[in-house]
Amino acid sequence: MNLKQLTYFIAVAEELHFGRAAERLGMAQPPLSRQIKQIEDDLGAVLFNRGRRAVSLTQAGERLLERGRTLMRDIDDMKLEVRRLGEGAEGRLRIGFVGSSTFGILPTIVKSFRANFPDVILTLSPMNNAQLYRRLVGREIDVAFARPALTDAEFRTVQLGDEPLVAATPDSVATARPGRVTLDELRGMNFILYPEYPRPSYADLVLDSCAAHGLDPDRKLFTMDLQTALRLVAIGEGVCIVPASVGSAQRNGIRFNAIEPEIGQTSLALNYRLDEQGPHVRAFVKIAQAVARRSF
Repeated sequence: MNLKQLTYFIAVAEELHFGRAAERLGMAQPPLSRQIKQIEDDLGAVLFNRGRRAVSLTQAGERLLERGRTLMRDIDDMKLEVRRLGEGAEGRLRIGFVGSSTFGILPTIVKSFRANFPDVILTLSPMNNAQLYRRLVGREIDVAFARPALTDAEFRTVQLGDEPLVAATPDSVATARPGRVTLDELRGMNFILYPEYPRPSYADLVLDSCAAHGLDPDRKLFTMDLQTALRLVAIGEGVCIVPASVGSAQRNGIRFNAIEPEIGQTSLALNYRLDEQGPHVRAFVKIAQAVARRSF
């Protein structure tokens, strides 16, 4: 018995009249009767008591009607779920991100996406660029906020915006101009860099930017992530060069200073796989671009 035959059976079982059931199904009565007889033969059970004046269900027919209705409801639910997933209204989106992005536009992007797609489950995982690359290749995440952008022939990259590099210094460090620090004032300071490995990484972007302006830190302290680096700055261990957006959240023990002259910028990029066809990713990228245009 297939689903079409089950539909025929349910119509007859609910109408208890072959003529009305045939009219409901938009077919002639003789082929409907043959289909019901075929179902009974396939199942090895009589489903209807066929009297001269009335048709009634046998016990086997009652059980098949009960189970058949449940099955058809499940199929309808399945179709609806699949349709909503295909439209992007439901499902799951797995987001990987570098820690510094949480100080910038990432929270706004996530909030906007949730407002538009409240039934999509979001999972957010902080990672460094190397982890983002591996997880995106391995299809363990769907999109990745990276700094700098991930490079791979199988990835598509959307540049969300640039922001200047600033210096996070202990609040015990005095500079000639409040809120600003010169390259000469940075010389001799201990530089806290992240991540320690793998390389190249954001740490190399900072070192290259410094070197391009004649600043070669003598003392370097590597740590694994931004949060640890900022904690080390707060206790006076050194200076950390960070994206300007990190300074939007004030922290005890830290001052965020513009660097004079500006040593460079850093770009936040949204990366996803070229073969990604999911509607959730397409919708998320579109929202991210809209938020980025407003923010940058």
